[in-house]
Amino acid sequence: MADADPSRPPKSALPLPPQVALVLQGGGALGSYQAGVYEALNAAGVAPNWVAGISIGAVNAAIIAGNPPERRVERLRAFWNNASSQLPSFPIWPDDNIREFLHEWSAGFVAMAGIPGFFSPRLLPPVFAPPGSCDALSFYDSAPLAKTLDALVDWDLLNTGPVRLSVGAVDVESGNFRYFDTCTDRLDAQHVMASGALPPGLPPVEIDGRWYWDGGIVSNTPLQQVLDGQREEMLVFQVDLFSATGARPKTILDVWARQKEIQYSSRTRQTTDQMLATRKARALTARVLKRLPEDMRDDPDVKRLMAMAEEKPVSVVHLIYRANAWEGGSRDYEFSRRTMEEHWAAGGAAVADTMRESAVIARNIVDGAVASFDLTRR
Repeated sequence: MADADPSRPPKSALPLPPQVALVLQGGGALGSYQAGVYEALNAAGVAPNWVAGISIGAVNAAIIAGNPPERRVERLRAFWNNASSQLPSFPIWPDDNIREFLHEWSAGFVAMAGIPGFFSPRLLPPVFAPPGSCDALSFYDSAPLAKTLDALVDWDLLNTGPVRLSVGAVDVESGNFRYFDTCTDRLDAQHVMASGALPPGLPPVEIDGRWYWDGGIVSNTPLQQVLDGQREEMLVFQVDLFSATGARPKTILDVWARQKEIQYSSRTRQTTDQMLATRKARALTARVLKRLPEDMRDDPDVKRLMAMAEEKPVSVVHLIYRANAWEGGSRDYEFSRRTMEEHWAAGGAAVADTMRESAVIARNIVDGAVASFDLTRR
C-alpha cells in the first residue's frame, strides 16, 4: 500500500457544512490555548474557511488566515515560542503554592520587561510625555508586534486567499465597535494591532484617520459577527479563554481573577443564548406561516415575514479554557514558556475530548438543527 500523501489534509471526523468558522476570544497569554485548539482541529481534518478574532485572538487568526495550511501550526509555534522566550521552562517542585509564586513572579517580569516581538516598556512613564502623543497614551510600545506580524503573515494571501478574516476594534472617539473584514477591507498589521490595543497598556492604532482600541472593551468575542454573516449551513468552533463559571473567591487575588472571567466571558454566553432564543422564535414563526392558506402567502407582508423567518442551521461548539488553581488575575499577561506549553496542550486536549463525542455534533449537522455544545465540561 502506498504511503499517505502528507500534503493532503486528513479526513474530518465530522460531516463539515459549507461554512466552518473558528471564533477566537481575547485573553493575552492565554491565546496559546487557541493555537493548541487549531493544531488539534487541523490534525482532525477540520479546516475553517472563516476565522474571526479579538485581541490576541486576532493575532492567532491573522497567522492562520495569512499562511498556507501546511505552515500555519509552524507559524503559530514561532509566534508563541518567541513571546515566551524570556521566561524559559525549568524543573520545579509540583506544588500549587510554588507554582502560584512563579506565576505571579513571571507576570511581574513581563510588566517590567515586556514581551519579545510583541510590546516593550516606554523609557518614560506616560505622565511625562507630551499630551496627545502616543507616548502619553500607554505604558508600552506595540511597534515590535508590527514587525512580528509582517514576518509571520503573508498579507497578500490573507486578503485574497480562501480563509475569510474578521478582527474587531473600538473607535476611541465614537465608542463604536467596528469589524475589519477581508470581504470588505484590505487588512494589514495595523488592523490586527488595533484589535489588540488594550489601554492603558498599549497605544491606540490609527487607521484611515481614526484611532482604535482593543475590541474586548466592548465585546470580547466575535461570535455575533460570524452569526450575523451566516449565509449557509455553519459549524462554529468558539474558543473562549475565560470561563463564565468559577469558584467563589477566597482572596483578593481570586477576586481579581474572577472579575476578569465574568467581564470577558459573559458576553459569549449571552450571545449564544440570544442566538438560540432568536432562532427558535424564527423557526416557530416559519412553522406558523406555513399553515396559512395559499392566497394569504402571496401577501407582501407575509412574504417579508417568511423571508425574515428563514433560518440556516448552525452548530456552535464551545472550547473553553478552565484555569488551574494557581492561575490568578495576571494569567492574561504571564508569558512563561512552561505556562504557554501547558495552555497549548490544554487546547489540544479540549479538542480531543470534543472529538470523542463528535457523534452528537455530527447528528445535529445532519439533522440541520440549531444547537450549542460544550463537550469538555468536567
